[in-house]
Amino acid sequence: MKKKRLFWQLYPSFLIIILISVAAVIWYASNSLQQFLLSRTAAVLEERALILEKDVAGYFSPVDTKAVDSVCKEIGSLSSARITVILPSGRVIGDSQENPGIMENHLNRPEVKNALANITGISIRYSKTLHKKMMYVAIPVKKNSRIIAVLRTSVPITSLDKELQSIRVKIAFGGLIAALFAAGISFIFSRRMSRPLEKMKQGAEYFARGDLTKKLNISGSEEMEGLAKAMNLMAAQLNDRINIVIRQRNELEAVFSSMIEGVIALDSKEQVLGVNQAAAKMFKIDSDKSRGRSIYEVIRNSELHRFVKKALSDEKPEHDDIVIEHHDEQIVHTYSTPIFDAQKNSIGILLVLNDVTRLRRLENMRRDFVANVSHEIKTPLTAIKGFVETLIHNPFDDLNEVRRFLNIIEKHVNRLHAIIEDLLNLSRLEQENDNNVIKLEKKQINSVLEMAVSLCRERAEKKNIHIELSCAKEVTAKIDSTLLEQAVVNLIDNAVKYSNTDSTIHIEAFPTDAEIIISVKDQGIGIAKEHVGRLFERFYRVDKSRSRELGGTGLGLAIVKHIVNVHKGHVTVKSVPGKGSAFMICLPIY
Repeated sequence: MKKKRLFWQLYPSFLIIILISVAAVIWYASNSLQQFLLSRTAAVLEERALILEKDVAGYFSPVDTKAVDSVCKEIGSLSSARITVILPSGRVIGDSQENPGIMENHLNRPEVKNALANITGISIRYSKTLHKKMMYVAIPVKKNSRIIAVLRTSVPITSLDKELQSIRVKIAFGGLIAALFAAGISFIFSRRMSRPLEKMKQGAEYFARGDLTKKLNISGSEEMEGLAKAMNLMAAQLNDRINIVIRQRNELEAVFSSMIEGVIALDSKEQVLGVNQAAAKMFKIDSDKSRGRSIYEVIRNSELHRFVKKALSDEKPEHDDIVIEHHDEQIVHTYSTPIFDAQKNSIGILLVLNDVTRLRRLENMRRDFVANVSHEIKTPLTAIKGFVETLIHNPFDDLNEVRRFLNIIEKHVNRLHAIIEDLLNLSRLEQENDNNVIKLEKKQINSVLEMAVSLCRERAEKKNIHIELSCAKEVTAKIDSTLLEQAVVNLIDNAVKYSNTDSTIHIEAFPTDAEIIISVKDQGIGIAKEHVGRLFERFYRVDKSRSRELGGTGLGLAIVKHIVNVHKGHVTVKSVPGKGSAFMICLPIY
């Protein structure tokens, strides 16, 4: 049902009250005036009857009907009133307008009955004789305290009704004017009452739309002004509190979104309350669309689901590693803590997710490194120890046999020396890089590559491998010549080891828009895809038995990676099993 405006509730109400009041006043005034006029007329008729009583009483000793009738007609002709004399029997013996002889008995007339009862009788009714509405006043005529007749006076009240009707019209017209005037005043008063409330309504609508700076300027009654001030104060305080809440929310969201750790808030029904950008990125979800939805619907990860159920059921901090499988496997350390409301009741949990993939891989690499170092060092040491014990406990007379044993021991000692030397080189590279000891100078790349090729050419020629070098002399970069030469030598040495005889190794250096690329491409056995990502780890070998046969320490590519990192560049590999590999050192252009 449509609601009415306050004005259309006030004004019609005032108007109805005014109209009812005016109508009541008109009705009361008309009736009062009518009663007054009738009372005055009755009093006048009674006075006339009392005046005529003495004149009529003299004709009743004995009763002279003709004289009574004559007196009635004579006096009646001098006044507008009708005069009638009636005997106690009801017989009419005198009338100022009609012949008494033809008039009917009046004993049953109300005014006659009252007069015979010694009471002044007053009656208003329609006269069948005169065919008019008449007022009758009858009084008893007494002689010696005995009622001998009834004297009745009467007048038509038709003219009185006409005059009363005219007065009623005037009263009604005056009442209408008064009603119109009062309606106008009511209209103004209703407007004055409703306008401040309408302004307050408009102000409240501004407040509801968020415009709390709008001020209500309302004048009028003390109550209205007080209400406007109270609403203005309320809006100002609400605006301040909203600004505080918004500022705190923005600060919280800034912290929430800037965290590198993923954060997910869940309620007790496992519905998502909030997800920050880090968590959304981890699980490849939309943080805005996930709110209010079930965690099972938002994130498809059974390990996380089990962790959430456990954290909600235990209501205590939990932590565990969760694996997220997208293109690459990602390990996330998840920590949960309960969320409490103001009454210390648990309402959900907060999940903090920290990407520990690199850390776990480094831990695995460290374990592998320790294991590999132990293995790489233990193998030659075991051999050395065995041959030394053999020489000590079993002296040989054959010097050739002793020399063969000593050559084997020397070989293993050289291997140990090479491993230790490479480890020291790696350690020195890391330390000097951290301390910014290594100074890079702008030099030609061609001279470095030529020196590296010359160092490896003899070894390549033993396998009949041809090395081709392509590098323009104007190609320059900020480098450490010795370190870069060592990196290229390691790459060429690897290419020679794993290339077939009668093949070619292509070495070239060329600039691009953003960097200078040094490429070492062989036609060797190639590398399977699953090994490419770990080639630059220390002691990582694709084929361990083959690598040891070829005399590698397993640290050559790790040294290459560290040397390239010192030059602020990166190294990449492209390889096809059976067709060869291409190692590319990418150096930045300054």
